Amino acid sequence: MKRVYLDNAATTPLLPEVTEAMIQSMTNTFGNPSSTHTFGRGAKAVIENARKNIAKHLGCTTSELVFTSGGTEADNFILKNAVQHLGVEHIITSTLEHHAVLHTINFLATKGTEISYVNTLENGSIDYKHLERLLQNNNKKTLISLMHVNNEIGTILELSKVIALKQKYKALFHSDTVQSIGHFDLNLSTCDIDFIVAAAHKFHGPKGIGFAYFRKGTGIHPEILGGEQERGSRAGTENTSAIVGMDKALSVCLKNLVKDTAYLKNLKEYSIAEIKQKLPSIKFNGVSEDLNLSTHTILNIQLEKDLPMLLFQLDMKGIAISGGSACQSGSHKGSHVLQSFLSDQAQKNTSVRVSFSKQTSKEQVDYFIQEMVTLVSQKK
Repeated sequence: MKRVYLDNAATTPLLPEVTEAMIQSMTNTFGNPSSTHTFGRGAKAVIENARKNIAKHLGCTTSELVFTSGGTEADNFILKNAVQHLGVEHIITSTLEHHAVLHTINFLATKGTEISYVNTLENGSIDYKHLERLLQNNNKKTLISLMHVNNEIGTILELSKVIALKQKYKALFHSDTVQSIGHFDLNLSTCDIDFIVAAAHKFHGPKGIGFAYFRKGTGIHPEILGGEQERGSRAGTENTSAIVGMDKALSVCLKNLVKDTAYLKNLKEYSIAEIKQKLPSIKFNGVSEDLNLSTHTILNIQLEKDLPMLLFQLDMKGIAISGGSACQSGSHKGSHVLQSFLSDQAQKNTSVRVSFSKQTSKEQVDYFIQEMVTLVSQKK
């Protein structure tokens, strides 16, 4: 049986060079980075070298980066820090955000933080005019929290518009960049974002490691208490080999960014054309069909009916994709993202997310489309 992995927005496979770098680290720099002997100092030096490399890639300083267990912890860290220590009283977000943001914001609301939600347009994008009205009608210290690339429908936030508004109304800006780090060139020295996050496993690095970026001057207060690791910003012994793996993965992805982006855009364009030809009744949710408005790694497809067993049947054929329908079998709540903008009727149809990586081939896409067409045709 063929095995085709098209769920890269969930996680990506490790690159061979990342695996090798991690093995070398686990073998040679196993010391506790907080220890003062040679073994500890060696591990500490490796961590700080990785931090220096990542900071250089992002156009920031090493003091602005805190290594975390991933994107979820980083989002929690930033949002709680903003309210508890930076005086933020009002958060503007959207219903399209990842649950790492939405659930944290819900928690902060129970502690008295005012929460406003930007309207969502019919195409799954946010209403920038409404965002400005929310900023205009507010005199509290405000944090805007909007993700750069949506993890379900791939919509790209217009950072320049949000940054212009945040500057005009003197707000802070946090962006969940989990789906964009390693896939887009983001230079923080020229892009006025106050807080971003990353998870290494979204760009061919290991799971369980990521980072939070705090722009200099915003202040970092630890959420996890204990030792003085991460310059006192996050307690807990650093995962040296995972940090090395994240550094290596980001370096490789950014080195090949232009070539890989071109390849993925062509692959997504090819996929759209083939799906349209073979299943002309399908729709693409949001703006995921638009290569200028959505990321090159995600395509969200809405079929013409409810096919609750489709994911299982594709899995039996060796094909891995993820669901997105509001009525998807096995889900009590469905996709909160699709519920934010699809009609009630559209939510009853099966939607699936296909997400590519540079390791995805046209042959794999052809096999997926062939099997999907067969399964859909059987249900007519």
